[in-house]
Amino acid sequence: MIRLPYTAQIALRYLGTRTKSAFISFISAVSMLGIAIAIAVLIIVMAVINGFETELERRILSVTADATIEGYAQGFAAPVDDWPALRAQALARADVVAAAPFVGGQALVTTADALVGVRVRGVDVELEPSVSTLHERIVAGDFESLASGWTIVIGSALAAELGLGVGDTLNLMLPTARVTPAALLPRYREMTVGGIFDVGMQEFDRGLVLVGFDRATTLYGTGGRATGLSFDVTDRYEARTIVYDVATELPGDYFINDWSRRHINVFRSIELTKPLLFIMLSLVIGVAAFNIISTLFMVVREKRGDIAILRSIGSAPRSILSIFVIQGSSIGLIGMLGGLLLGLLLVAYLGTIVNWVEASFGLDLLAADVYLIGELPTEARLGEIAQICALAFVLAVAATIYPAYRASREPPAEALRYE
Repeated sequence: MIRLPYTAQIALRYLGTRTKSAFISFISAVSMLGIAIAIAVLIIVMAVINGFETELERRILSVTADATIEGYAQGFAAPVDDWPALRAQALARADVVAAAPFVGGQALVTTADALVGVRVRGVDVELEPSVSTLHERIVAGDFESLASGWTIVIGSALAAELGLGVGDTLNLMLPTARVTPAALLPRYREMTVGGIFDVGMQEFDRGLVLVGFDRATTLYGTGGRATGLSFDVTDRYEARTIVYDVATELPGDYFINDWSRRHINVFRSIELTKPLLFIMLSLVIGVAAFNIISTLFMVVREKRGDIAILRSIGSAPRSILSIFVIQGSSIGLIGMLGGLLLGLLLVAYLGTIVNWVEASFGLDLLAADVYLIGELPTEARLGEIAQICALAFVLAVAATIYPAYRASREPPAEALRYE
């Protein structure tokens, strides 16, 4: 059986006293609870931010390729000549896994009583699955329907807004005009809905439509040429560098882009918000930790007689100091462990709790058109949790130093005079 040093035994005894100083034990419990709640809140907030970032990244990459190059001529976008040869040249690189052509443009989707602006992407049904997983997001109809006829695949939010289903028709109005003897008339084409996809992001579910590659070249008059190439690369976090190297090796001029740059505002906002929230919520941990100071001052005042007796029988000042450092550190350690368990428990069931609150009170806490995604993802990262716990414990130990120092300097004769 391990026998604790007498300083640790006294510290733990003071921590759980139930005599006339029970109020001090209550204050100690409040300090522990404050630290636990602060740690749990910080763990939950960081897990939500991490989950949001990861889920956003996953959904974006399910729809868009890692990187793209688009034709460029005399300062304007232009079709890419001989895209099969350029694709073959790019695939010769070891860091390019796959490449697929696309035709991009803007259009208006119109029905009898509605009009919505969308981005049109003409894709090759056979090659597109190699650079994105949008074909796996089809919830109705068939992605392969794009290979035949004037068919279109639309997002679930757009389908719901326009009241469309598979087999229904809509008009696709292009931002170009055709000349007739009577007037300039907008170009449009009646399309049949061949499929509906659901990404879970309003940006795509409402604002993106797919058509077959050959039909898109006809609609936008590119003469069978692509407006760009999409790439799947070996390291998506190096996509910008890789696509730059690809573009410099190809003949001609190009616009280059990658998945992070296309959504730079979102990821930059997360990048700036995350450390700011960490600092702000760390201050809450600091406030909770420094409650230990008032607790220890009350303990020191209450135990002046005990301190004097210990000093009289030969205890050194450093032993008195260690008693109160151990007591305060124990408060911080217990609070830290409690906060860790509470935080991880809430992170594990946070989505369920939010769904229950929404269902019980008829609320929409995570509107997809406001927060980009309509659910609450979480991701607890071990490194961040370790930083949070370490910070809380260090602050708790730091809060004990001054009260413990004052206790070690208590004059024994002065304290015993009133005992």
